[in-house]
Amino acid sequence: MLGHLSFGVRDLDASVSFYDAALAPLGLVLVWRSGRGAGYGPPGGEDILALFQEPGAHPPGPGFHLAFDAPDRTAVDRFHAAALSKGGRDQGPPGLRPQYHAHYYAAFVLDPDGHKLEAVHQPRRSD
Repeated sequence: MLGHLSFGVRDLDASVSFYDAALAPLGLVLVWRSGRGAGYGPPGGEDILALFQEPGAHPPGPGFHLAFDAPDRTAVDRFHAAALSKGGRDQGPPGLRPQYHAHYYAAFVLDPDGHKLEAVHQPRRSD
């Protein structure tokens, strides 16, 4: 299990604005901020995503993306809309992805630095 993941970002303020909006529908909030970085996680918890100001930052290579669990399909829709409203770029609108499985509902975006992000709702088999 991962403890947290860190990204370098070129403009910390722009990234905080983007992630504040995009992660809110998923129940994640800014849990710490310094002059050089910011961390997101559950309210009152530790960070699961840390962003650090790095002037030469660029995303990892092809095939890498970060997927966030969404509590329901509406949260996936809201994640996508919020990300696009804050400078994100669409990489796949909200919808079912039957190529993964019949109930895989997801949306994909690129953040302002080009990191590929996904919000996904996968009901448990008993749901």
